[in-house]
Amino acid sequence: MTEVGPTSPRPADRPEAPAAAGATVQAPAPSPAVERANRMSAANMIRSLVPLVVICLLLVAWQAFRTSNEDTVRDVDPASTVRLAAERAGYPVLAPDGLPEDYRPTSARTDAGFAAQGDPVTLEIGYLTPSQEFAGFTVSDDLRAEPVRTVLDGATEEEPVDVDGEPWTRLTTERGETALTREADGVVVIVTGSAADDELRTVAAAVAPVGG
Repeated sequence: MTEVGPTSPRPADRPEAPAAAGATVQAPAPSPAVERANRMSAANMIRSLVPLVVICLLLVAWQAFRTSNEDTVRDVDPASTVRLAAERAGYPVLAPDGLPEDYRPTSARTDAGFAAQGDPVTLEIGYLTPSQEFAGFTVSDDLRAEPVRTVLDGATEEEPVDVDGEPWTRLTTERGETALTREADGVVVIVTGSAADDELRTVAAAVAPVGG
């Protein structure tokens, strides 16, 4: 009977020999997918976003440009306010009439809606002038009304001026603005604002009795 020696282990069963000291172990080559991912660095992503950011900034700038060129001033029709003041006031109400079209009324208010019989009534109308400045008109039979005091208190009186044959008192307000005023029978009329003197004179020259 033939004796069989110990069977040599199969290659798969042999333990791997340890790497020799100092030997370099070569890493497996990266796959194409990994290489593509590595190429998508932060710098590449930023370069990809730059055109989108530029487009967004251009859109914002264009919108801001359009908004800045839009006319944000809203015109009002002061007719109903003037009519209410004339109906409730105990004096002949005056108001600018026949102003050129480039004098745009932007505000109109009166306290006549709360006035009882015999109460004082104040009417105010604001205009945007051709030079894009403000001209305000006020008429009242209450010399202590806030719109009147705001202009007259602390104002410095200058030489009288003639406006279409009517004498008006010229004042310089505490704000440094010109004010043209006239007073008769306890009723004061004021034209003032940041507009130049010639534009204020135009408004003053247009003042006439309502319905007259």
